[in-house]
Amino acid sequence: MLQTVLNSLKEKDIRKKLFFTLGILIVYRIGAYITVPGINPKALTEVANSGLGSILNMFSGGGLTNYSLFAMGVSPYVTAQIVVQLLQMDIVPRFVEWSKQGEVGRRHLNQVTRYLTIVLAFVQSIGITAGFNQLSQVKLVQTPNWQTYLLIGFILTSGTMFAVWLGEMITERGLGQGVSMLIFAGIIARVPAGIYRLVNENVFQNSNPTKGLALVLGLMLIMILAISFVTWFNQAIRKIPMQYTRRSAGSGSSSYLPLKINVAGVIPVIFASSLLVTPQTVLQAFSTKFADASWYTTLTSWLSMQTLQGGILYTLLIVLFTFFYAFVQVNPEKVAENLQKQGSYIVGVWPGPATEKWMRQLLMRLSVVGALFLGLIALAPILATHVFGLDSNLGMSGTSLLIVIGVAIDLIRQLEGLMMKKAYVGFIHEGAK
Repeated sequence: MLQTVLNSLKEKDIRKKLFFTLGILIVYRIGAYITVPGINPKALTEVANSGLGSILNMFSGGGLTNYSLFAMGVSPYVTAQIVVQLLQMDIVPRFVEWSKQGEVGRRHLNQVTRYLTIVLAFVQSIGITAGFNQLSQVKLVQTPNWQTYLLIGFILTSGTMFAVWLGEMITERGLGQGVSMLIFAGIIARVPAGIYRLVNENVFQNSNPTKGLALVLGLMLIMILAISFVTWFNQAIRKIPMQYTRRSAGSGSSSYLPLKINVAGVIPVIFASSLLVTPQTVLQAFSTKFADASWYTTLTSWLSMQTLQGGILYTLLIVLFTFFYAFVQVNPEKVAENLQKQGSYIVGVWPGPATEKWMRQLLMRLSVVGALFLGLIALAPILATHVFGLDSNLGMSGTSLLIVIGVAIDLIRQLEGLMMKKAYVGFIHEGAK
């Protein structure tokens, strides 16, 4: 991986993309430290340590800790993407039609996603501001009136849309998928503080520093093993034997089609995390009036990723989105159609409808394995928190680990692809000379 990065720095075009991406991420990190006006700094620590605060901090890279311009992060945009994609599944005919129109349809769907993002961001920003103001012992808003709430709502909504625009700029002119890169950078930025807090609490402030040091080293070893396992699994593929009927003489007529075991990638984790934010935001508005009500406490515990019930619900959402997004990533109907047009077929499977059926069955089997993998990695740290009493606010949770490794692998693959393309173009030019 390091060699790939070093080699890519030697190419001018790739170097420009890399520096452009770094510049955008620096702007995003600066915005995460600019606190919005009208906020009481003394209440920020209590806000950041809440259950909803931990989720939003992951999407904003710690932006909620400072209640900054990017306090909402890209969470409303991810939620809007989920809604729009769900509506494309034969629910809204116009969306279904756009999904089949290629680039033109994609632009229409992106426009709808942006409009929905504005609505969700505005509602969520006012909801969490009012809710945190009621929950915190020190008032979050210095002058709690409707004008202040509207101002904060407009500022946080503008910050979310600016973050989405930064992500789109990365996708178009930089490296990686923009929104995922913003989340990736935010998680990485919080890791040093989490490690420092872990070492400080268990070694320097512990009455038995030897035992604390052993705990820290043990956690580090577990983290290294977890990173190795997640990286290995994300790169695992299923080789589908293929037969080609339109190959030129001497080029061979058989090959294989690689399909990732974890077809859906890290997207189900991001979707599940984002989807938990919206109902929690709504509940914040009822925190003062119904704080002691049984239905309120039950819903709060089930929607918090820091409780065992919330962890189970979160894992179930990951499983559901894994099956859903696997068929979004790999459309069996389109795969069967493309293979037939290319004059190729899966060994032992008839072209056409039989290939589509076979691909659906294969995707279902792979999704079972992928869902178990993602659910296990996401749920394990939550269980460890309750069993061993670990700090639930550490910078690298199971969710963060999946996102960081998934985005890093995709970034390295993009760099390798650009390097290969550059070498191929250079080879053609040399041959022409």
